[in-house]
Amino acid sequence: MEKNIQQDFENQFNDAVSRLQSKNLFQSDWDIASFAVFFIFIGMVLLLVILVLIRCCCCCCCDEKPRRQKVGIENMGMEP
Repeated sequence: MEKNIQQDFENQFNDAVSRLQSKNLFQSDWDIASFAVFFIFIGMVLLLVILVLIRCCCCCCCDEKPRRQKVGIENMGMEP
């Protein structure tokens, strides 16, 4: 079992090295499409993380806005 996994890993590594040497990374249109979808997904995740960080920095740095004052009559019957 161990030798089989090692042989599979070695075959995949040799395949990747041979693709890099031949400068033929993509064998089909599906490879290109999956590569593009993967990088679009990673880009969107990074964009959302950056937006969250910007939002957190703006909320922490800016002065807090005064809270709204209550409008109307306070119902004393609701007090314990």
